[in-house]
Amino acid sequence: METWVADDARRLHMARFGRRDTAPELAVRRELHRRGRRFFVDRQVSRRCRVRPDLVFPRARIAVFIDGCFWHLCEEHTHLPKANAELWRRKLLANRQRDLRNQAILIAEGWRVIRSWEHDEAVSVADRVEHELDRWASIACQDRSSP
Repeated sequence: METWVADDARRLHMARFGRRDTAPELAVRRELHRRGRRFFVDRQVSRRCRVRPDLVFPRARIAVFIDGCFWHLCEEHTHLPKANAELWRRKLLANRQRDLRNQAILIAEGWRVIRSWEHDEAVSVADRVEHELDRWASIACQDRSSP
């Protein structure tokens, strides 16, 4: 895997961009909160990888990621910059590979991973999350009632 080294000016520039509380993430959080769902935000869930899901439901072991179209290389919306296009293409492909690697680790550890794009409707993302939470609740309820 390629390592990315940034100079100090680039590092300072990139540090200005927030890692959490993006508009799509806030919309999904508001929708789930409106439905009475409670969750953790930007919480590390594994010691094997540094990934921090946007939303975490620890009891149900559900991790929700709301990926930005540019940084995670959405095939529908990503337009590579003209300057250093090859560098950006490699960087964004590396991001995507890292996402897949981290997702595999979480799944191996028993997490249910839900990925959505920033362009997805908040209501439909919340519906997917609720479906998984309801599925978990029905399984948990069956486990408690079994002899």
